[in-house]
Amino acid sequence: MYKIKDKKALNNDVDWMRVHAPLVARNAKPGHFIILRVDEDGERIPLTIADIDGEDVDIIYQKLGYSTQRLGDMNIGETIADFVGPLGQAAHIRDKKHVVGVAGGVGAAPILPQLRAYKEQGTKVTLILGARNEDYLVLEDTFEKLCDRVIITTDNGSKGQKGMVTDALEPLLKDDESIDHVIAIGPVIMMKFVAKMAQAYQKSIDVSLNPIMIDGTGMCGNCRVDIGGKTYFACIDGPDFEGQEVDYDGLMKRQNYYKDEEHVCYLRLKND
Repeated sequence: MYKIKDKKALNNDVDWMRVHAPLVARNAKPGHFIILRVDEDGERIPLTIADIDGEDVDIIYQKLGYSTQRLGDMNIGETIADFVGPLGQAAHIRDKKHVVGVAGGVGAAPILPQLRAYKEQGTKVTLILGARNEDYLVLEDTFEKLCDRVIITTDNGSKGQKGMVTDALEPLLKDDESIDHVIAIGPVIMMKFVAKMAQAYQKSIDVSLNPIMIDGTGMCGNCRVDIGGKTYFACIDGPDFEGQEVDYDGLMKRQNYYKDEEHVCYLRLKND
């Protein structure tokens, strides 16, 4: 059992939670994820490790489905049945001079440890942090302390620049020749257009692919992705990949495969 050490709501839909998991904390690196089960009858939930504090692991999750809502109902002092990790491949922290991170929504969680690793090696770090509105900006204060510059974008203009993250990214890539790498983490459609823009300006780019994962070991094949005409598995080969040749359209279709089943399962479990 894994004890919940701390917890707080970041907004109505997103929670931050700190879980005591010494073995995971000891071995975790930027890019790794865990799979948890709330209880012995729960489904497996993959979540990127957002931070490490001693023997504790921080996770950030959006309460979309039945199991994440159950996780959101848990309190400090309660225990989670399973908390397995670190899983996947650690992100490749490259030898770069100026990295621009682009985070959409809860993509702020997995991008945090990567940007911290770049900052610690002496790389200049700029972040574009986007959300639908001010209430859905995540970890803003943390990034302000970490990054050399933070640019806020909101869809409705409630804070920062009104528009998409790409609206803020293009002027940077156009005007600042020191930028030599981009990291994009967030909705697949966002990563698709950020990758296109980075390629147009001849910048390398890494993305974090989080399609539906089930077992986290590559056995089920459910998280396969096409990159440059080759098949990879996000759970064991990733979740971070070079972003130029990812089949984002295929990935978006795969993410929608089980929407109807998930809704039926949610209604059934909620009414049990």
